Amino acid sequence: MVRKIVSLVVLLPLAILLIVLAVANRHPVSLALNPFNPADQALSVSAPLFVLLILAVMLGVLLGAVVTWFSQGKHRKKARTQSRAAQQWQAEADRQKSRAEQIAGASLPLSAPQLTSK
Repeated sequence: MVRKIVSLVVLLPLAILLIVLAVANRHPVSLALNPFNPADQALSVSAPLFVLLILAVMLGVLLGAVVTWFSQGKHRKKARTQSRAAQQWQAEADRQKSRAEQIAGASLPLSAPQLTSK
């Protein structure tokens, strides 16, 4: 319930903002990709401004995610290595525990000697 309310509080203003942006910037603009000849129609795109803005934001988020993924690779590798080492140590501890239980089970005396104090 709380999650729905929080998502509503976040997503509703964002949706309203995007709708206002789309309505205010619905006129087509030309994006020239040729810096030497901006009038070249082969390397230009014509679309409403809000579409170009949203695509630019999406591209920026995607590019940021890719850069973050690659920059955190060393941390993921270290975590995998430490996880493998922890699993090996846990397996060794389990082996030692079962070995100790076997030794303790095999060498239990029938009657334990009682110590007397003088």
